[in-house]
Amino acid sequence: MAKKTIMLCCAAGMSTSILVKKMQDVADKQGLDYEIFACPASEADVKLQSQQIDCVLLGPQVRYMLDDFQKKLAGSGIPVEVIDMVAYGMMDGQKVIDQAANTIDRK
Repeated sequence: MAKKTIMLCCAAGMSTSILVKKMQDVADKQGLDYEIFACPASEADVKLQSQQIDCVLLGPQVRYMLDDFQKKLAGSGIPVEVIDMVAYGMMDGQKVIDQAANTIDRK
């Protein structure tokens, strides 16, 4: 499988850092060639311009930004979704990896 890059965005980029670690552990155990990183939503534009991103997942605390991200990414081929609130709250790396993979497959 080709490398896929998943960007998680939240208010400050800190809470998603824990989830990134759990997701990366799951991806590594499953042999998935994923690069997963977190950033504050305020830095998303810079990351989107400087890196090849395959999927953007928003933390539930910034779900209000979904429309803005959808408009920003329209025509780019980069899908964006809000992370499932329960999976985020439980820091369930497997469920969020599954959500990201399904999002990437649908693009």
